Amino acid sequence: MTEASPWRRLHGRRHGKKLKPGRRRLVETLLPRLRVPLDAAGDPAALFASPPADLWLEIGFGGGEHLAAQARLRPDVGFIGCEPFLNGVSRLLAEIEADSRLANIRLFDDDARRLLDVLPDACLGRVFLLFPDPWPKARHAKRRFINPDNLTQLAGVMADRAELRMASDHMGLIAWSLEQVARHPDFTWTARRPADWRCRPADAVETRYEAKALENGDGCVYLAWARNPRAAPIDGEPGELSA
Repeated sequence: MTEASPWRRLHGRRHGKKLKPGRRRLVETLLPRLRVPLDAAGDPAALFASPPADLWLEIGFGGGEHLAAQARLRPDVGFIGCEPFLNGVSRLLAEIEADSRLANIRLFDDDARRLLDVLPDACLGRVFLLFPDPWPKARHAKRRFINPDNLTQLAGVMADRAELRMASDHMGLIAWSLEQVARHPDFTWTARRPADWRCRPADAVETRYEAKALENGDGCVYLAWARNPRAAPIDGEPGELSA
């Protein structure tokens, strides 16, 4: 998608309450050091001090609690978090500053699609989309992140058999997402039994939005899809895919 192309808005506010001085300082000083420049995203491994064993992306990380927990669990993985809401970004920045174990996180504080446009093919081993805005009104459904165009973008930057994880407490969004991904040829739902979508993955952590939903008695659904392997090249010629 070019700069001249119209953008459908997929996220809500960019700013909330006025940031406290300490958080403003982090946005002014730490964020520029961790921000992923679009002109450097073509080589994402180079963003980290040492080449990571894998690269994982979280789209819309909210306050960053899940992203930080995953980064602690997998110090060998490089993490990129996308979040346009500045207050959430500043919260994660404070956690990164306080914990040296989070040196494997880089941030993109804008629309994730701009980053997907420039990432190299098959570079991501896992993508998280946890409790995204459900855009519950029918006229806003087209703003949901799970849609044919975005799925094609994701498929391009995800490695073969890479995992796309999604969670939500909004059953309308869950039904929409299952339908959208089922129609896409590059993904397969990995669930084999009810516990696979009823229970949070063992290596995941509870997000603030999930905790609020559970406290209110709302059920949460946890979905995972695998990126289907790409077709093999014909006669060993790279770039030519079989029909």
